[in-house]
Amino acid sequence: MSSRERILGRVRRALADVPPDDTPYEQVVRRDYLREHGERTVEQTVELLAENLADYRAVVHRCTEAELPSLVARLLADRKAGSVLVPSGLEAGWLAQADVSRVADRTESTPDDLDRVDSVVTACAVAIAETGTIVLDGGPDQGRRRISLVPDHHICVVRVPQQVVASVPQALERLAPARPLTWISGPSATSDIELDRVEGVHGPRTLEVLLVN
Repeated sequence: MSSRERILGRVRRALADVPPDDTPYEQVVRRDYLREHGERTVEQTVELLAENLADYRAVVHRCTEAELPSLVARLLADRKAGSVLVPSGLEAGWLAQADVSRVADRTESTPDDLDRVDSVVTACAVAIAETGTIVLDGGPDQGRRRISLVPDHHICVVRVPQQVVASVPQALERLAPARPLTWISGPSATSDIELDRVEGVHGPRTLEVLLVN
């Protein structure tokens, strides 16, 4: 018996005493929660995103589409990055001015291979203002989940306002649940029992978010 069959068997036994005419789950669980907290303009929603990203210790930059290549090049130069991971569908122009070695997102790359890369540049699927969260869904311009978890420096590009939503319910409407979703709220961090914060535990130590108009 496989693990799947064992789990499904337990579910069936747990539901054995539920009458066939019982109220469906979709009706039992109420879905009338707030879709967002308060009313904001588009500009205010973007400002809230920037504020909450910074509160999570992400470094926030703003630029236009035309300024994006030079900004990416400067951020990589400031880190003295010699190599950068590049998802297959990332817009080539974003790295046009960067003097770095480009590393492709390959299936055969090992964790050690990824750990030797200095930085990674990705796009995102959606950004949530109320929680300061960036969501990646493994799209061509975001790459495999692991490339945003192993390198120590992550540059993430968010197009505003089209990729920015106010709340988690609004974000979920844009996301496919079957895709490999990665929810990022600031750089990777944890705290011990004495609340000493340690960054870079299970992801990048530095997260830079570029809000591109």
